[in-house]
Amino acid sequence: MRVPNSVVLPVGTHVDCCQEQEVAEKRHDIMARMTAMLAERKSNLGHFINNLEGSEEPKFYVDQCERLKEMESCTLTILNLVAVDCTDHCDIRKHLRHVRNEELFPEVVRVLPPVYRQVEAAIVDIAGGEEVADHGMMDLQYLLSKLSQCKNLASLSRELLQDILRYLHHIGLIVWYEEIKHLESTVFLQPAFLITMFKVKV
Repeated sequence: MRVPNSVVLPVGTHVDCCQEQEVAEKRHDIMARMTAMLAERKSNLGHFINNLEGSEEPKFYVDQCERLKEMESCTLTILNLVAVDCTDHCDIRKHLRHVRNEELFPEVVRVLPPVYRQVEAAIVDIAGGEEVADHGMMDLQYLLSKLSQCKNLASLSRELLQDILRYLHHIGLIVWYEEIKHLESTVFLQPAFLITMFKVKV
């Protein structure tokens, strides 16, 4: 959902623990399972959409239906599994060329807009400042106002900030549960605090 037209390269490790025939069998089995998983997912999404559209009050489920259709339209390309012997550094280096292949991964050379890096650096500064509590929770609008005070970010819009926050959430710098209504206006600048809290709760 975060990366349109995603490309996935499955990697199988511990080849050194298997016979050549085993590697071939496991590769075939894993690829078959992933293909079946994607087919099941597509079937389930279609089933959910049909149920919502065929309900007695379909107008109540328009938003859910649109969201499901958006998920259904997202494509996912799975490349053939690469089997790696992690005890062999040469083997690892040999397979690294796959992730640098622009034909396989067209987005690999995409450069982030400068504003993404500027916001990222500013958030790191804000998170490390004395003004932010240990839990690192901050209101989204307040974060926007703080960032707008930074050099080159005076014209930062809420929409652009939300796009950047999705990226920063994806790479793990911050946590933002935009899909949860009660948390959509809260940004967690200290993900480590959340992990600690979850550990205590569990």
